[in-house]
Amino acid sequence: MTIQYATAVNNAKLDAIETNIGTAPVLELWNGTKPANCGTADTGTKIANGTLPSDWMANAASASKAKSGTWTLTGLAGAGSGTAAQYFRLTVAGVCVMQGSVTATGGGGDMTMDNQSVANNQVVTVNSFSIAAANT
Repeated sequence: MTIQYATAVNNAKLDAIETNIGTAPVLELWNGTKPANCGTADTGTKIANGTLPSDWMANAASASKAKSGTWTLTGLAGAGSGTAAQYFRLTVAGVCVMQGSVTATGGGGDMTMDNQSVANNQVVTVNSFSIAAANT
């Protein structure tokens, strides 16, 4: 049996994610293999991070929610110049609340970047990020 929700319910579920996470999450880029889930320890090396805008996601519409504003991160000194981002973690007070894959634009990752290879102190930009609520 499959439970289905109205679009308005899916939109409310998506908007609740941003409300629950809050207005100052930190986005981290990591190399290495993505952990099994947010409760699993970080793997690889953190290569960049940055605090997202206070209104970091647009209001949900049509059971989808996209990034809002400009998301920029800075490459961390000592993380290894030119290291490619493999996954992201969104954290609040150092605790993972969301994670996913990272690719260059057009690569099909959960998050796409203008440049997946990050050098020390380099500023990189997230080109696209969205989440969707399945109707099941």
